[in-house]
Amino acid sequence: MTWTAPEIDRTPLLYVGDERPMLQSFLDDYRAILLRKCQGLTGIQLATRSVEPSSLSLLGLIRHMTNVERGWFRKRAAGEDVPWLFDSKTNPDSDFDDLIPEDAEVELARYRDEITLCDKAAAALPLDHTFVHPRSGKIISLRWVYLHMIEEYARHCGHADFLRERTDGATGD
Repeated sequence: MTWTAPEIDRTPLLYVGDERPMLQSFLDDYRAILLRKCQGLTGIQLATRSVEPSSLSLLGLIRHMTNVERGWFRKRAAGEDVPWLFDSKTNPDSDFDDLIPEDAEVELARYRDEITLCDKAAAALPLDHTFVHPRSGKIISLRWVYLHMIEEYARHCGHADFLRERTDGATGD
């Protein structure tokens, strides 16, 4: 039997609440949308690129967002000394390149595990917590990170819509 990405349930979005739960709700919703765009697809389908010369694929987006989550929440905001998952210094598109369809199950599990670790790291910090971005030197708040991540997911979930439709015609969500 061929592995396919599991079905994902979406948690209802909060429409009323305090700032932190609202930000978390929107972030969690976009995370679920990205996973739902993958559900039912095989590793080969997930690794299929959209159109040349683009290197975008659903599996590449999963790998990219795993690295982005780790970078913003764990490495920068929480100051954890964890390595990058993909080497962007020698290849800026390393998260999108060298995809191995047979590793799709492992990559999706790593993405979900990283989300859990990022949520745990951020939960201990107030939204007003700040850190200095290592490259730009800008002072950034955790609140900004949440807003940036919501924006990042919104953009990439739009890409995922097109990728999924090209793969098997599925639309929606």
